[in-house]
Amino acid sequence: MCRVWMLGLAILMLAGCEQDMANQPRYEAYEAAPGWKHNQSALQPVPGTVPRGASLGPVPEDLPMPLTLDLLERGRQRFDTYCSPCHGRTGHADGMVVQRGFPAPPTLHSERLRSVALRHFYNVISNGYGVMYSYAARVPPEDRWAVAAYIRALQLSQHAAPQDLTEGLRAQLEGTP
Repeated sequence: MCRVWMLGLAILMLAGCEQDMANQPRYEAYEAAPGWKHNQSALQPVPGTVPRGASLGPVPEDLPMPLTLDLLERGRQRFDTYCSPCHGRTGHADGMVVQRGFPAPPTLHSERLRSVALRHFYNVISNGYGVMYSYAARVPPEDRWAVAAYIRALQLSQHAAPQDLTEGLRAQLEGTP
């Protein structure tokens, strides 16, 4: 009988706590809050904060920074980290996630994706597309541009024509001195 009383008492105490939590003191929006900074309950956002879903302004059509080997290396590192699980290291949509049964993304070497502006890749990384979710919270804007530049380098590396090469590189490729 004592256990029943203890259980009943515990249930009443928990029910009382839940009610207290629902009726906590709080401030209405813009209500004066004595004791808080400037007596305001709603504080100003931290400088540089961007509201979720807000537009950051127009995205440049092309790479807004100089194309350098360091930029491409940074893009390769970020691509290998964030993109290769689905797209594969070469961009042929054969990453480890796909090999384990997840639907394959489009190959980055399709004619359609080879003809888009770099801004397209930046936007897809920022906002997601189809099954791919947004990487805006994980990849800073300058790294998104680096990944976009690296994707273009991947595309060019897989679809370069011999006439695009210098005479020296063409001779080296053909094995002639």
